[in-house]
Amino acid sequence: MRGDDGIGATPTIVPRGNVLFPFHELPGGDESRAMKWYRIPRCVMVVGVTTACGGPVSVATVAEEPKGVRDSSAPTATLHPESVDSGVAEPLEPVEAEPPCPSDMVHIEHEFCPDVDRKCLVTEYNKPNRLTLCHHFEPGSTRCKTERVPLSFCIDKYEYPNRQGGHPPWMVSWYDAQATCRSLGKRTCWDWEWVAACEGPDETPFPYGWKRDNTMCNIDNLWIEPRLSAAYSNDRDVALRELSRLDQSVPSGSMPGCVSGYGVYDLTGNFDEWVTRAERDGHKSRWAGLKGGAWGHVRNACRPMTTSHPPEFTYYFIAFRCCKEPNGASAFVPPGSSLPPEVAPQDKAPIPVPIHPPGPSQRKVEPQRSRR
Repeated sequence: MRGDDGIGATPTIVPRGNVLFPFHELPGGDESRAMKWYRIPRCVMVVGVTTACGGPVSVATVAEEPKGVRDSSAPTATLHPESVDSGVAEPLEPVEAEPPCPSDMVHIEHEFCPDVDRKCLVTEYNKPNRLTLCHHFEPGSTRCKTERVPLSFCIDKYEYPNRQGGHPPWMVSWYDAQATCRSLGKRTCWDWEWVAACEGPDETPFPYGWKRDNTMCNIDNLWIEPRLSAAYSNDRDVALRELSRLDQSVPSGSMPGCVSGYGVYDLTGNFDEWVTRAERDGHKSRWAGLKGGAWGHVRNACRPMTTSHPPEFTYYFIAFRCCKEPNGASAFVPPGSSLPPEVAPQDKAPIPVPIHPPGPSQRKVEPQRSRR
């Protein structure tokens, strides 16, 4: 700060603590023209200016000094670094970044291979379903036959309603699944995402390893013949009784071994799950598919998929789970594919309360014929 004579007043740093400190005294002993004493709380003061204060203060005012008069003997304050409050703000606590997925979903980042080859050691031809099942693959035999595709997505930890101990819905179509997921800000999973979540980081054919095991997941239960007229009845009580009689499911997450390397439960067995297919090849299911098999003796591995049912198909062991993009990511569409039809968001998957369901059978299906 400069006086009218153009000479700068000497800046003074006030020591820490509440102190009384004069800036200087003016000649002549005129107290009315002398610098006042001020009590100042721990702050840095420059004549007429305050900076880095610990609280509000009044700026000292200096009586006007006569022009051309300056007392060369006026004391000058000495600055001592140890007595200066730096005024530097304390570092802020780091703000945690928003997680990529909700807490009830699993974030998976995976270099996915759309086409793999594995060596099967033990096979079975299942005549009722007209399919060949592999019971045991050679460990570590997965070989990628095409270019990998980077995936980053969120997937429900459990089958819908995505609650441990919950009961998945039944008799839902792909449209019902997509509408329900959309109502939650999610969508049905692409089959590539579902497979990546199932195979885990080690790309095993079953979520739990290389060998089929009905003690790990709810599979291989004895067949109960359905009365389809009752299961599809418009009379809710009739339908509920029949669907309950057929229900061989277990509560979500109740089989601790049925979890993939990424921490996703019940992907194979329990309920078949609707997915959206990446490939468009003229199958009856069009853009839809069913993954994981249900509780029976069927294709209960990560790669197989049923494409023989249209998207509107419903059945007593069909359910779904939801996926979504990580926060801030754009919508994912597999290369060469396209988005499925738009479906309005709506909860169309009521959660059933079965009446005395039988649950899994005590005895399991024995393989019909095995070949090594």
